[in-house]
Amino acid sequence: MALRGVRVVELAGLAPAPFCGMVLADFGAEVVRVDRLGSAGDRSFLARGKRSLALDLKRSGGAAALRRLCARADVLLEPFRCGVMEKLQLGPETLLQDNPKLIYTRLSGFGQSGIFSKVAGHDINYLALSGILSKIGRSGENPCPPLNLLADFGGGGLMCTLGILLALFERTRSGQGQVIDANMVEGTAYLSSFVWKTQPVGMWEQPRGQNLLDGGAPFYTTYKTADGEFMAVGAIEPQFYELLLKGLGLESEELPTQMSIADWPEMKKKFADVFAKKTKAEWCRIFDGTDACVTPVLTFEEALQHQHNRERASFITNEEQHTSPRPAPQLSRTPAVPSARRDPSVGEHTVEVLREYGFSQEEIRQLHSDRIVESYKLTANL
Repeated sequence: MALRGVRVVELAGLAPAPFCGMVLADFGAEVVRVDRLGSAGDRSFLARGKRSLALDLKRSGGAAALRRLCARADVLLEPFRCGVMEKLQLGPETLLQDNPKLIYTRLSGFGQSGIFSKVAGHDINYLALSGILSKIGRSGENPCPPLNLLADFGGGGLMCTLGILLALFERTRSGQGQVIDANMVEGTAYLSSFVWKTQPVGMWEQPRGQNLLDGGAPFYTTYKTADGEFMAVGAIEPQFYELLLKGLGLESEELPTQMSIADWPEMKKKFADVFAKKTKAEWCRIFDGTDACVTPVLTFEEALQHQHNRERASFITNEEQHTSPRPAPQLSRTPAVPSARRDPSVGEHTVEVLREYGFSQEEIRQLHSDRIVESYKLTANL
């Protein structure tokens, strides 16, 4: 796989960092998750392909052990608030002195500087501070976050993954590691560059929920069907809009022009009335295979069974019969081969990992004796 041989030490955290680590593991990196002693493990359920080492970083012996791990690692991924690693004597200056090739990755909500750098937050807070939350929501309603996908996983985990790959690539030329300040506010703002850069041309001059791409246009929104399901419409281009009208049984000559913003509310009502007369399956029979840009809004269960997704094997199932999306994108020569095994238990690979990173059997025994590490192995029920 593309990241074969890349060693990653991931300090356990929530959502964005585990996702970043899982992406790296899916594409071949050797990811060790450092869990707190006695913790419940990855509550984000994003531990696929990782191994778990249970280590007490608050004790000097635990911090020293992590330093030894990082001395042999390519990437450290830490998800703590600004200043936490420095308090543990594990800041960038210390670890890069031990290993100048280390990619020291800091994934936080607000970044490593600024007045909010040491305060708590979640996806919705980072989304709010980036400015983009003000643009998301229905007309006349409060701003509404798109689940916790945009800041946590788009601007956070995925942008952090990009930063790591960029630093790894640069290291092939310089031979040097560096510090990555990945944060969800700036990552989300960068992700929304299109919205920022189209402000001057008037794409967002209407109130929230009344613009071309935020649900204001009758040809870019969702509609309820006769059976209580929904269809998604994205017929922006004139030729696609004509196909939409044809499928709905409407004549363009009898309607206002497509881009008559003042008429959009009435056109939405007219379209809604038409969509409400047929079921989702009936609309699929009308629009499937056309360029009208009309698709069914699928549930998770329906997405698994949809012919297109089945043909591409877009979803995978692990040994516990849990289903999730296949890693993307697809690489032709070195595709991701995600692990089908269950997620690791906390401390399941403690001894194995310590041995690989150069700890002697006596050192491992002492770490256990001092309760700096924990080991846990599943036993078979006989």
